[in-house]
Amino acid sequence: MKSFHQLLKEQKTIVIPGVFNAASALLAKNAGFTAMYLSGSGIATGCFGVPDLGVTTLDNVCEEVRRISHVETLHATSLLVDADTGFGNETEAVKKLESAGAAGIHLEDQVFPKRCGHRPGKEVVPPEEMVLKIQTAVKARTNPDFFIIARVDSRNVLGFDDALDRAKKYQEAGADAIFAEALESKDEYKKFVDALKIPVLANMTEFGKTPYLSVYEFESVGVRMVIFPLTAFRRMMKAVDEVYKVLKKEGTQKPILNNMQTRDELYRLLNYYEAEKIIDKK
Repeated sequence: MKSFHQLLKEQKTIVIPGVFNAASALLAKNAGFTAMYLSGSGIATGCFGVPDLGVTTLDNVCEEVRRISHVETLHATSLLVDADTGFGNETEAVKKLESAGAAGIHLEDQVFPKRCGHRPGKEVVPPEEMVLKIQTAVKARTNPDFFIIARVDSRNVLGFDDALDRAKKYQEAGADAIFAEALESKDEYKKFVDALKIPVLANMTEFGKTPYLSVYEFESVGVRMVIFPLTAFRRMMKAVDEVYKVLKKEGTQKPILNNMQTRDELYRLLNYYEAEKIIDKK
């Protein structure tokens, strides 16, 4: 697994799709991605069927990280993990997630229980409190390449200037990168990039505050990392919903067979045939 420091040296802008379990991570890897992102919302919604409002625990997140990172064919990819507000103990969060196989995390400056970064009603902690969180997290890591990103959530709460000022403070506190959440234009991202010495990460989520910008547009203003947290998950959920409706209405899956992953495609993804040969030799 390469560190995000290494990936940033090799790539102008790292495109990081969201995954929500080990199988989706295999698909992302096979599509050619070198890094992937595990969001708190993906775990809360996909694994527990609950809203992402601080319900899931650090152990819940670590379990999913282990499931993904322990798949042998995924060892070459780097996993960035949403660590929310630090789960009340940044030292424990860093140690456990690093041990579970994450290549990096991001911590946010929201008040717990947090909300989706693009929803109204967010509250943020004083920047001094977040500075201490970052310093604690940096001190807790055992691998100096473990990537710690500070997420700034104040753009839609206290305004752009406050968000940029916080980013500068978090940079000085030792963050490896800044997650500029819910900025509202390409120009705002450029201002962040120009004002900071460390990489800036953009969240290209759907149905949020940020306009739909392509990776190439982000790259043009110097954004170094772009995540698509729930794009695949939302598409999957829509497809699953349609499947259930077809089964209920038609009583057969025949109308949707052409839109399914085949048995052979799934087995090749999982290296099923190779595993079967090993079993047959025993």
